[in-house]
Amino acid sequence: MGIDSRKSDIIILGAGMIGLTQALTLAAHGLQVAIIDRADPDDLLNPQKDARVSAINSASWNMFDAIGLAEKLRPNGCDIEKILVNDGLKPGTLDFVPGEGEGPMGIMVENALLRQLLFKAAEEHDAISFHLSTQVASCDRSGHLVEVSLENGERLSAPLLVAADGRGSRMREEAGIIMAHWQYDHSAIVCKIAHEKPHANTAYELFFPPGPFALLPMLDDADGRHRSAVVWTVSRKDGPAYTRINKRAFVAEMMKKTGGFLGEIELLTDRPTYPLGFHHSSHLTAERLVLIGDAGHGIHPIAGQGLNLGLRDVAALTECLVEGARTGLDLGDAQILARYDRWRSLDNMMVSAATDLLTRLFGLPGEASSAIRRMGIGLVQRIPPLKAQFMAEAKGETGDLPKLLRGELV
Repeated sequence: MGIDSRKSDIIILGAGMIGLTQALTLAAHGLQVAIIDRADPDDLLNPQKDARVSAINSASWNMFDAIGLAEKLRPNGCDIEKILVNDGLKPGTLDFVPGEGEGPMGIMVENALLRQLLFKAAEEHDAISFHLSTQVASCDRSGHLVEVSLENGERLSAPLLVAADGRGSRMREEAGIIMAHWQYDHSAIVCKIAHEKPHANTAYELFFPPGPFALLPMLDDADGRHRSAVVWTVSRKDGPAYTRINKRAFVAEMMKKTGGFLGEIELLTDRPTYPLGFHHSSHLTAERLVLIGDAGHGIHPIAGQGLNLGLRDVAALTECLVEGARTGLDLGDAQILARYDRWRSLDNMMVSAATDLLTRLFGLPGEASSAIRRMGIGLVQRIPPLKAQFMAEAKGETGDLPKLLRGELV
């Protein structure tokens, strides 16, 4: 699996979608990367164990294109050509439709297939080595190198450790980085459905007081059945009940949420439930340590931007490291880390705060709250510059974009 990377340029802890993408972007620029994960290779390659899907926005897609993965990913992705937002099934719809020649709003990809593709690409890359089925026994970041000892007896070293080890990041805790966090009174039910009528490449976001109900377009299956993914937010106390009721009753509840606009529905998968929370780290760096993705921040899935926020981290960190290396800096130099922290902290906070506000606003019960939401939806629909700003945010095209998100290598 690649080079002998006992000494590397970068060590990445975590072989999830963000960690693998970070490894591939750094390797594309000639850096040697070691990846550590306690998972077995079979778990990383098994597409049956994750029912979730992600909307890769157009900016994130540019990055996959720049590192040569878009062509492999394209056959597995379903274009989002329209997004419809509604307060429940009441009148007054906000629609986001890209202009002629602009390309789709995003591309829906199954998480398991994306992870599988990323893992295979990393496995085949000569600049990336894997250290799987093991975990960190000890980590010393106090010298001129990060020294990592693994439970299997291996010892690795590099100038920098990148923590992509998720919400419960051990490295973040060991570094003493303070984190603001809270739990929402929400759980998300995730499943895939077949439906009678085609989705016309449309993503639906229907807001109900208990939480949003999202229908996300997927490719038809091999038998030609129309498919969508469902992310259904329910109150935390009701989550277990929805997973226990029989399939027929569960489908009946989904039919009520959709009003039948997709016709008859068939449940295709299990319906795992995920508790939802918010967390945001005070800093994204410490001595010879960088946090990316969920290790640094986690948001409610109401706007579908969780993965894209992590991919923005990847693109920004790649640019900071590659440009720092070209000027002769140590990859763990405080100047490089400070630049990354400044670049990403504000954007992460703004997106996190906006998502939290949306979650609370659309969760307010009562007809008066519903009327206010519909008025807001109507205003955005009728004011083109405001609507264009929302569309740009959804496509990931606002702010100080790293080169990779513009489709360019650093």
